[in-house]
Amino acid sequence: IYKSNGYLWVSSNGGLNQMRAGICDMVTIARYLNLTLLVPQLDKKSFWADSSDFEDIFNVQHFIDSLRDEIKIIKSLPQKFSEKVRTNLFSMHPISWSNEQYYLEKNKLVFFNKTDSRLANNLPSELQKLRCRVNYQALRFTPEIEALGNKLISLLRKSGFFVVLHLRYEMDMLAFSGCSQGCNDQEVKQLTKLRHAYPWWKEKLIDSEKKRLAGLCPLTPEETGLILQALGIEKNTKIYIAAGKIYGGGRRLSALKTAYPNLVNKEMLLSADELRPFKNHSTKMAALDYLVSIESDVFIPTYRGNMAKVVEGHRRFAGFRKTISLDTGQLVELLDLYKNGSLTWYQFSDAVQETHRNRVGQPTIRNVIPGDPKVEDYFYTNPQECLAPLTFLCL
Repeated sequence: IYKSNGYLWVSSNGGLNQMRAGICDMVTIARYLNLTLLVPQLDKKSFWADSSDFEDIFNVQHFIDSLRDEIKIIKSLPQKFSEKVRTNLFSMHPISWSNEQYYLEKNKLVFFNKTDSRLANNLPSELQKLRCRVNYQALRFTPEIEALGNKLISLLRKSGFFVVLHLRYEMDMLAFSGCSQGCNDQEVKQLTKLRHAYPWWKEKLIDSEKKRLAGLCPLTPEETGLILQALGIEKNTKIYIAAGKIYGGGRRLSALKTAYPNLVNKEMLLSADELRPFKNHSTKMAALDYLVSIESDVFIPTYRGNMAKVVEGHRRFAGFRKTISLDTGQLVELLDLYKNGSLTWYQFSDAVQETHRNRVGQPTIRNVIPGDPKVEDYFYTNPQECLAPLTFLCL
């Protein structure tokens, strides 16, 4: 028996995976408070946003129907809400990493203007399981995205084993992280200019080398090639790059391409006509990469961003598919030792493999650090409450 206490209206911000996790959290909050949820809006104001609406990315009717026994979801506000109420509704910017008690509100219509990281990692088990149900069952991509994603997977499967490399080396990533290893002076100036052009990005003056040594930068394409070889990835392996346009283009990819000639991306596998409806829609393009990433034999992200975290959790849910979570802090130290001749290739390779022996997406207990949610393990990377208990007997 469902009795609604009011309505929750949300705007999901960020890129695809940031929005995805945020939507799961908002459904959970609405269920906890017995609120009717409006189909979420997708933010169109942030750097990563495009013109896509929820229904352009996700199957709306499936989203509504698959959660019907848990929560009421509607496509638009009832007529009883006047324009004045809609204009002056209670709007809040929720505090990050809040537990479920924080959201106990008495308003009949609440608007949340940001959804990323608004729920704590650790909640009662029934709420955790609902987050998983939304993420892995209710949030299905549109038939058009699913069909093209399945075609990509089929094309990659023709050659058998394939690896997805989430090479996070796009211009925006480098500009906002301040990581500019391997870039020339002109490129460094261009990246700095972009970072200063967005006032909401608070960190402006960044020491790139210091950040790299702290393990906070994505690996460069050149570094990535060395790491893949050290991990034992064979030269003829089909490697799919799940990413946007790589900064520096072919010049920056040349060393990686030499090491792995079977390097491909969606633009190489699909025709221009097939991709035309997806062009200039970064969220749709990211959705294709997401589908391929879930189904790959191995998934390797070069940076611990939202996609890396959410995909790793989905692959755990799908049966602990192999995900190599790179320890960038340890790797840059090993890379520098190898490059200056302090380590032989065999010593370097052995050290890289040993570092990642237990970083392959296997069953593990999620790390909880009370009072420091940004440092503790992210729920969507290891949704252990949703995984079969028997899988943890190996610990």
